Amino acid sequence: MPQVIPGRFTAEINEPFVVFLIGMRINKLFAFSKWIPTATAMSPMLRSLNQNPEKGFLGGETFVYWRGVGLIQYWRSFEDLEHFARNPADAHLKAWQRFNQAIGADGSVGIWHETYLIEPGKYKAIYGNMPVFGLAAATKHVPAMGRKETARRRLGGDGELAVPSPVIQPPTDN
Repeated sequence: MPQVIPGRFTAEINEPFVVFLIGMRINKLFAFSKWIPTATAMSPMLRSLNQNPEKGFLGGETFVYWRGVGLIQYWRSFEDLEHFARNPADAHLKAWQRFNQAIGADGSVGIWHETYLIEPGKYKAIYGNMPVFGLAAATKHVPAMGRKETARRRLGGDGELAVPSPVIQPPTDN
């Protein structure tokens, strides 16, 4: 079990990076022959990515939710992510082709992904009393002190609330 590190920490990365969320949803619970191969297809890809850091994969976390499995991945660039997804020599393209042949649009298994391009200093990550996790595990785990202590300081705010208070008009008599 990973060691819990007491205190408040953040992640530090000074270059642009990509957050890629990907997952599957079991739509037909008893269609085992459809969703088990889909669920197990990611392990060989992650193994390859972890063994080949030059591909641009920084790290990630896996999570399970009702009817599905998801991954939060951190990549050095969108180009690295896209190259991995489309390269015939990598495991993803073959897994994608198997998914389309076995499942296609039959509705038994759903897949999803979201891609976010993050600029330096335009992210917030806070970990309190946690093992090294998430973006901090993929990049650099540092104490959340000074400018890194709060979201407003991290994202360059001056401490003032940027959203104006709503104006409430008194009722009018007609």
